[in-house]
Amino acid sequence: MNRPHRRCESLTRRDMLRMGSLAPLGLGLTDLFRLQAASPNSFRAKAKSCILLWLDGGPSHLETFDLKPDAPAEVRGPFKAISTNVGGIQLCELLANTAKVCDKLAILRSMTSPLGEHGLANHYLMTGYKPSPVVQYPQYGAVVAHGRSMPSVLPPFITIPENRSSVAGFLGEKYEPFATRGDPSKPDFSVRDLDFFPCVDETRILRRRTYLADFDRAQSSFEAREDRSDSAFEKAYRLVTSHEAKLAFHLSEEPAEVRARYGPRMFGQSCLLARRLIERGVPFVSVMNTGWDTHENLALQLRDGYSGAKVGVGLIPTFDQAFSALVTDLSERNLLDDTLVIVMGEFGRTPKLNSRGGRDHWPRVFSVVLAGGGVQGGQVIGSSDRVGESPHDNPITPNDLACTIYTLLGVDPNLELHTADGRPVRVNQGGKLIRGIVRS
Repeated sequence: MNRPHRRCESLTRRDMLRMGSLAPLGLGLTDLFRLQAASPNSFRAKAKSCILLWLDGGPSHLETFDLKPDAPAEVRGPFKAISTNVGGIQLCELLANTAKVCDKLAILRSMTSPLGEHGLANHYLMTGYKPSPVVQYPQYGAVVAHGRSMPSVLPPFITIPENRSSVAGFLGEKYEPFATRGDPSKPDFSVRDLDFFPCVDETRILRRRTYLADFDRAQSSFEAREDRSDSAFEKAYRLVTSHEAKLAFHLSEEPAEVRARYGPRMFGQSCLLARRLIERGVPFVSVMNTGWDTHENLALQLRDGYSGAKVGVGLIPTFDQAFSALVTDLSERNLLDDTLVIVMGEFGRTPKLNSRGGRDHWPRVFSVVLAGGGVQGGQVIGSSDRVGESPHDNPITPNDLACTIYTLLGVDPNLELHTADGRPVRVNQGGKLIRGIVRS
């Protein structure tokens, strides 16, 4: 994870000593926890937690949630439309399992953005703000972490397996997510930052903890502080020594049939891990699924997975199994009403197949799917035109989506946060709540 460097003049001698004593942990947790805010807001939440499934690269709306079966061949592509458990709603034939839980989904088919470059579009969809050279805006998970207190030692914002850029923006590195790294589908999967540094065991960590307590007492006589304890160290210490926290990441605790339901691949097991984390009180978990930038040989990437595959294991079948399992699992555990599930990427794909059998970037219209967390399921909101080129009705911007996500999560869209130099910035810029999305 790339993080901005802190200026050396912001560190006191006390900080330097603490950092030195914590370095052997190899965790990177102290920066994550230091001064982490826990100021609850009063905006009424529909959802207690959120799982964001990020389909990195730009998933084709025309091959997933917005097929055009009556359009010319170069528009409709290689896949057929199938019916779902909601009359009048059709999905791609490769989403057969998702079709069975369509009554729990709200499909937004009229998302629109002017940004067709990955980095810029990613930022817009993740924040509701167009990128600015002046201010780096925080993503959803960082804003939620800023306003939520944690009932357990687990971090409030976790990414699986990792994020590719700074996501906390002007809120600062203390609100960057805790990244699990690694592949949860591997038998030897473990979260690196929860392991002790080689040759450092719990006894040695305890000695360092005692040393810091002694140092605090010695310094307190001439340092005026209301709180002389290092909350960052205490949180890091509790996390790496907590058996319960470590068990949250142990997929081996899940029954074999549950793991099989999600599928054997990385994305499926990541979704299962996300469910385990929100079940234990983590407010925001982001799962990244890469590979959706399908400029060529679209059928191979989306359906087959590899040349000669007799059973498709490409991006869409893998997503279908994992996503439908997640929605079903959350529902069966009575967690879906309290958990907002978001499926999106940075944009859609061009309405016509190119000469290489793929589709290029197309932000003018694309699809996003929401489920749970106060969302009224079993509906399509907005539509694209007959060839999936532009919104036909009810255009929805990333600003509107951000307003809706924050509202569902209990964050007032008009809430003002402050940059390092004290500049007030609202968490949402002019977005409107999507009509009909909230269950009454």
